Amino acid sequence: MEGVLAEVLLEQSRDPRALFGTLCRGEASAERVETLRFLLQRLEDAGTDLSALPEAAREVATGYLVPLLRGRPGGADPDPGPGPPSQRRRVLRAAGAALRSCARLARGPPLAASLAEEALRDLRAGRCAPGAEAAVEVLAAVGPCLRPREDGPLLERVAQAAVALALGADGPGSTVDAATLAAARLLPALGQCGGAALRAVWGALAEPSVPWGPDRVGPELQVLSTLAEKLLPQPGACDVGPDARRCGRFWRTVQTGLGRAEDALTRKRARYLLQRAVEVSAELGADCTCDANGGTGPSLFWWSEKKKDELLKFWENYILIMETLEGNQIHVIKPVLPKLNNLFEYAVSEENGCWLFHPSWHMCVYKRMFESENKILTKEGVLHFLELYESECLPFSPDFSEFIIGPLMDALSESSLYGRSPGQLVGSGSPLGLKLQKFLVTYVSLLPEEIKSGFLLRFLQKMTSRHWCAVPVLFLSRALASVSPCKALGVEGLLALRDVLRCTMVTHQVLLRGAAQCYLLQAALHLVDVEQVSLGDVSALLVSLRQEESLGRGTVLWAELCDWLRENERYFRQPSASGSQGLQEASLTTYVKNLIQEYVRSPAWEAGEGSLVPDGLEARLTATMVLLAVDVEAKKAQNSGKQRTRNVLRLFLDPLLGALVKFSTNAYMPVPKTDRCLQLLLTLLHTCMLRGSGAQEDEVSILLQSLLMSASESVSEFILRRLTMDELRTVSDLDRCHLYLMVLTELIHLQLKLGWKAGAPICRVISPLKNACIRHLQETDNGQEPMLARQIQRVTSMATLARVCEAIDLQPALQQESLDMGPLERFLSTLPLNQTLQKPCAEDPESSSFFEESSSCQGWGKIVAQYVHDQWVCLSFLLRRCHPFEPAAEEDKLEPSLPSVRTPAQTLCAALDALSILPSDRVSPVFCCMKALVPQLLTSSESLCVESFDVAWRVLTSLSNTQLTFWPNLRAFVQFVFDDTILATAAKTKGQAYFRIKEIMYKIIEMSAVKTGVFNTLMSHCCRSWLASARDPQGSLSSARHYSELILEACTFGTVFRRDQRLIQDVQAFIESLGHDCAANVVMESSKREDCYVRICAIKFLCLLDGSNTAHKSFMEDLAIKLLDKDEQVNQSRARYYQNSLQHRVKNRIWQVLLTLFPRFDQNFLNEIIDKIFQAGFANNQASIKYFIEWIIILILHKFPQFLPKFWDCFSYGEEKLKTSICTFLSVLSHLDIIIQNIPEKRQVLKQALLVALQWGLSHNFSIRLYALVALKKVWAVCKALYMEECDAWTALIECSLSQAESVHGTGNAKKNWQRIQDHFFFATFHPLEDYCLETIFYTLPRLSGVVEEEWITLGRFSSFTDVPSGSGPLWCFSRTLLCELNPGDWSQQDAGTGSGEADGPSEQADVQKKIIPWGHDLLDADLELALQDRAAKLGKSISRLIVVASLIDKPTNLGGLCRTCEVFGASVLVVSNLHCVRDKQFQHLSVSAEQWLPLVEVKPHQLPGYLQQKRAAGYTVIGVEQTAHSSDLVQFCFPEKSLLLLGNEREGIPANLLPQLDVCVEIPQQGVIRSLNVHVSGALLIWEYTRQQLLRRAGAPS
Repeated sequence: MEGVLAEVLLEQSRDPRALFGTLCRGEASAERVETLRFLLQRLEDAGTDLSALPEAAREVATGYLVPLLRGRPGGADPDPGPGPPSQRRRVLRAAGAALRSCARLARGPPLAASLAEEALRDLRAGRCAPGAEAAVEVLAAVGPCLRPREDGPLLERVAQAAVALALGADGPGSTVDAATLAAARLLPALGQCGGAALRAVWGALAEPSVPWGPDRVGPELQVLSTLAEKLLPQPGACDVGPDARRCGRFWRTVQTGLGRAEDALTRKRARYLLQRAVEVSAELGADCTCDANGGTGPSLFWWSEKKKDELLKFWENYILIMETLEGNQIHVIKPVLPKLNNLFEYAVSEENGCWLFHPSWHMCVYKRMFESENKILTKEGVLHFLELYESECLPFSPDFSEFIIGPLMDALSESSLYGRSPGQLVGSGSPLGLKLQKFLVTYVSLLPEEIKSGFLLRFLQKMTSRHWCAVPVLFLSRALASVSPCKALGVEGLLALRDVLRCTMVTHQVLLRGAAQCYLLQAALHLVDVEQVSLGDVSALLVSLRQEESLGRGTVLWAELCDWLRENERYFRQPSASGSQGLQEASLTTYVKNLIQEYVRSPAWEAGEGSLVPDGLEARLTATMVLLAVDVEAKKAQNSGKQRTRNVLRLFLDPLLGALVKFSTNAYMPVPKTDRCLQLLLTLLHTCMLRGSGAQEDEVSILLQSLLMSASESVSEFILRRLTMDELRTVSDLDRCHLYLMVLTELIHLQLKLGWKAGAPICRVISPLKNACIRHLQETDNGQEPMLARQIQRVTSMATLARVCEAIDLQPALQQESLDMGPLERFLSTLPLNQTLQKPCAEDPESSSFFEESSSCQGWGKIVAQYVHDQWVCLSFLLRRCHPFEPAAEEDKLEPSLPSVRTPAQTLCAALDALSILPSDRVSPVFCCMKALVPQLLTSSESLCVESFDVAWRVLTSLSNTQLTFWPNLRAFVQFVFDDTILATAAKTKGQAYFRIKEIMYKIIEMSAVKTGVFNTLMSHCCRSWLASARDPQGSLSSARHYSELILEACTFGTVFRRDQRLIQDVQAFIESLGHDCAANVVMESSKREDCYVRICAIKFLCLLDGSNTAHKSFMEDLAIKLLDKDEQVNQSRARYYQNSLQHRVKNRIWQVLLTLFPRFDQNFLNEIIDKIFQAGFANNQASIKYFIEWIIILILHKFPQFLPKFWDCFSYGEEKLKTSICTFLSVLSHLDIIIQNIPEKRQVLKQALLVALQWGLSHNFSIRLYALVALKKVWAVCKALYMEECDAWTALIECSLSQAESVHGTGNAKKNWQRIQDHFFFATFHPLEDYCLETIFYTLPRLSGVVEEEWITLGRFSSFTDVPSGSGPLWCFSRTLLCELNPGDWSQQDAGTGSGEADGPSEQADVQKKIIPWGHDLLDADLELALQDRAAKLGKSISRLIVVASLIDKPTNLGGLCRTCEVFGASVLVVSNLHCVRDKQFQHLSVSAEQWLPLVEVKPHQLPGYLQQKRAAGYTVIGVEQTAHSSDLVQFCFPEKSLLLLGNEREGIPANLLPQLDVCVEIPQQGVIRSLNVHVSGALLIWEYTRQQLLRRAGAPS
């Protein structure tokens, strides 16, 4: 058509100037510019020799086309045409093509060079669109016209500018469109120039100075894929151009694109380049090598004609794997992974065990899997890599180590990868974590010795490079601890370990944090080279551990550390200062002796009264090393006895004891020295305690306490002097006061352990200390401004008095022998509550230190808060001492004259004020005071009490994110609000307080769904207090009865955890299962905060109630009714009810509690609830619920046979109403032997049971018949055992029925299911009486019935929960049958038979899914605005001569599917009625972007006759897909090459007016009843048949 148009124009006028002038005038529309292009190309092709033509071409180029490309066409509209950007690009492409023809037609001075120079200047001057796009179009047009020799430098500059623009390296002003045009049009144009131009492009690409990085891979691959055919050598080519296969940068770019590119298009380009390189290598048949950086190791790429088959096989599998990974579908990818194992076999030489292929290619596969957004695929990739060394023996490669340190560890940082596998038991450990441990052990053991140290160091440094979550860092630490001992880490390694330890402190999961610390210390013991580190380096690492979480005395880890020190103490590196003192100086004993001497010596820089208290880190280091050295010496001389230990300990502590003894006599001893000595004393006492529940003091701790107590008199007098003689005068002295009080408390505890004596030194200081504190607090300022020293002394005195009160509370001996309580009580009662300390005046010379220290020490507000806190500690002591009773017992109060006790309302108001001013972490003593005050005011000032509840709750909720202070304050809050006296008083009045307490109760339950363990605290407190009242002979459980909702909620409590919460719980269970092997389990006692302990607490509470007590019995019956009501509510709920859903779990818990309570039910109560129990059996229940209901019905009928008539009534409903729920009652009937044990006359019951079983054995429902047959078999066995003559008439019928069931022929489901149900645990093993115990109810039955593991509660968990004592009786015994030994799959696996097991796994030769990605189509042009035909050609896509006309189709789904089918089979065009259909979401959902690669033409239905005539004139055969009288069978029809396929409407088919225009109608042969196929399916069948016939013709085979 274009040529015809050009010929017509030339025939009208032979003067090109006139033609050019006509076309260059007017609006610069796309049609006008394209016509100009046709004309110029015709003149160029014709070779017309007109003298005026060169000049005319030059004028058109410079006067019209160049300005048009720049957006300023001369004399035309400045805008190159309205419309969308695609219209402008159409104009630019046409103008560019016309400009190229002008450059070739112009003679004389080189027009192409001048235009290129000008465009290059424009490109460099301003790169913003549209100027940059115009310059690129000009260069793309004239570039092929440049002369290689004359214009060589210009070509080189153009090539460099094009590459820089395409790679995005030309500055921030570049645009995406310009870069795309440069890659899609300019570079291919330059590539066509060949020779110098191509070498210039390749030189610019491969230039080492060009920046390279992952962010530039996309643009670079775009350029490389565009020029792939030019940069790879072609067979038979004369000009030897660049060979990208020999360039290392080319392969690094391809690998990065394969493994790390985020977008699919970039990855596709990388695969295309790899495939083309392999194809070219195979076609050339010449050897080729590209060495890696440095030339050492295997080549990045190589080809050898001798190994052609092996190489092709390797790359075929490799590309298949990379293609398959694009799907992100694990069921498609998993069968391909064995081929990855095969790649490793190809990659390693069998002869010398070296790498044949560079391992970075394999790493690309794993990188791609790790980068997947599908976490299941990521986990599969990680697991596959970790399993490598189990099946492969791979040679060492630095790339492997880099990959492990980099991408692998990045992938391992994802916590979700460590979840349990389906079916894996709780506590069994993460499969990935265990494989990681095995992999690291194997890999490190295979590393060369010179490499091992560097690898482990970088591994540790990688662990410090990011904030790891608790789970990954735990398993990484565990893997490190498992590495075989080797001398790999020096000082730098210890520093890295310390950094990792600091990283572990970030997590809130304390148990995981402690376990990680244990493993990191074990890793240090295994991997440190003692000859490179000193004992000081080791001690610095040890002090980084938290002893309360990991390193505690008495643990296996402590013993392992002692053994390691004992074995290596003489080999540690000596510090440079002591390097010449001989080996004996390196011993642990000498080091510790020097360490403590250095510690006790007062540093010169710390001299002075105002110095800060040391942070305690050095004291902790010294104490730890002292005790380690003592234990090491004890291991050395195990037979020397106690005296040697005492001597060693005395040797170490002599400097400390000598200093402590001088405290009371040497008034001039430096304060820093006293601080350090007291810190060490305190730390030694804390560290020497053996860790773990039930741990007793050992010989070392007893000797240590004895030695330290020898200095108790001096220390006590020193503390008394410092606290009472105005020696503490600065803000920093408050920390010193805190230190003194802690030491004082420890000395009191030690004295009590050793035996309390009236004349003991510690006893003698308590009374003077108390009196001095009272005196200081009673002193006034006489109206003067307070001085800093005076205020500090008041704070110190109040803190001391609070500590004395706490000591008296804890140790009654202090009260009886040391104190006269009268003065203390009177002082505390008159103490002004919430009194704030005035800030000292600035003029005070001593106050200057306060203002200087305010930036580093606690501010005055914190000081005042501590002062108020200590006031409330003292008041709490006072209220407990005065035993406040209810208002009715006023005469019983100890001192009615005490103001704080006499006016509880005012004191409670003061408590509310204190809650508003105190920090949230200081409110615990206020809660204690409120607990004593509120019971007195509930009846008289209820609103004030309610306000106190509300304020306390608000304070508590503000602490929910503060772990250290939340739990102590929660316990104090619960003890306050849920005090038994408060609960009982509020229940009597039924006022606001009662309902507010219940409201708070539900809020706590709600909070526990988010913060695990909150409800546990409430339940534990309430159950303990209610049990205490229940043991009272008059105990009535009144509080429990009024708040029975609490027990009800506890019985059914438990949430369905999120995946991350379940992961944390699983890992904690795994750590706990390690027992004493993990020191964290010993050091930290279990907090019992899991949800299951709420139910355990409630069940243990119920088991301890006395069924013979009327009040207890009434409480349990009321609870049972509420449980049945709750079960009915769950049945009526609209929430989804499926296995292990929350609804299922709640029902499961309800029936577990009802079973537990059953022994307490009598006949009268069962009369009330029996109908509800039977009704529950008719509900739609999960398997575990059915078993519990059936079990409790069996127990009821066994204990009370009077209910058998009601049971028989359950079988009397119509079958339609019962449906399959009758199976529940048939299951009960199968245990008739248990039910009739207490019935004297059994015959009538057995006859009734046989009738029922026979009746339901005739049901049309297979499941019902199956259950009825089981019941019939069981009942008949009982009848035969009792020799019932009345049933002889039924013998033949029953025996025949059972025989028929046993002898079912074949292998169908009937026979399998009959065998299954007989072997089912409920009928084969379960015994309702002998299995009645907590173990079966809460563990065995849920386990066997498919309930999730979170619901399994072992008897050991009941025993380990000691907050509530365990009961006795059958419930607490173990099952007496084999039920507990069964596995959940024992009976169900018989279904599968012997040959139904899964295969071990797909082999490498197994067939796998492969998504068809034709390699000829892989080069995705970045310019999506190219004409579809051009794009198809660039893709190498084979276009047929088939036209599909779908103008009659209405539905977007059919059109979208047809579009996809046409694109896949290469149709030339798809005709639709409206091009806007491609915007429809349903169309796009079915087409999956096919419309971008297939030409679409719009032809309205009324335009079809003309369109069909036009195509028939062009030689097309018009074929209709329709059933007519003369239609041809598709099987017999032969499609012409130029075929037009007309598809009919979905409903009417092809209209009658179009039938005459059809050359032929084709119909699809049908075998079914339905009249027709869907139009998309019909079209797809014909399109495929056309394609099949064309393929056969090309192959030369008959169609």
